[in-house]
Amino acid sequence: MTTVFLSGSRAISRLNDMIRERISNIVSKEFDIVLGDANGADKAMQAYLNDINYRQVRVYCSGERCRNNLGDWPVENIDADSRLKGRDFYAVKDKKMAEDADFGFVLWDGKSAGSVGNVIEMIKQDKSVLMYVSKFKSFETVSSIETLLEQLRQTDPADYEKLSKKLNLNKSLREFDGARQESLDF
Repeated sequence: MTTVFLSGSRAISRLNDMIRERISNIVSKEFDIVLGDANGADKAMQAYLNDINYRQVRVYCSGERCRNNLGDWPVENIDADSRLKGRDFYAVKDKKMAEDADFGFVLWDGKSAGSVGNVIEMIKQDKSVLMYVSKFKSFETVSSIETLLEQLRQTDPADYEKLSKKLNLNKSLREFDGARQESLDF
């Protein structure tokens, strides 16, 4: 069974018709979905999946409790070192979702380091991501570091600099070996 990792920026709290249509395509194919518990895009996607009563969802949480599980779906509690803070704490569960998924669908606001981190993790594992770029209201398939860099080059230079620092992009980019995968149409 194909599994899709849904994630996105906390700044995106509403789903437009184009995003709902892509999620509906995933649902129509009866793919399994793994999804985080954050406010913003995670919570908005949970709300939509709950509204359409989709049950093939697992919610991943760092630590013992989920922040959001609107559909009362099965939960994967991922152990994360309590000494980790902020994005580093939640990145542990994100990495596990990337491992458990075959493809990703990321809603990106053009600024979120967590969303870019998820894309990088999927590419490291030779997996493709359909990225919705809210600034342009467009979908881009990201299956290599080159296609991710094309998206990052379109961001505001100050936002790119912040992303670069938060994610230590230069180091992350050196770790790539040209991983590629075919795209999934949904």
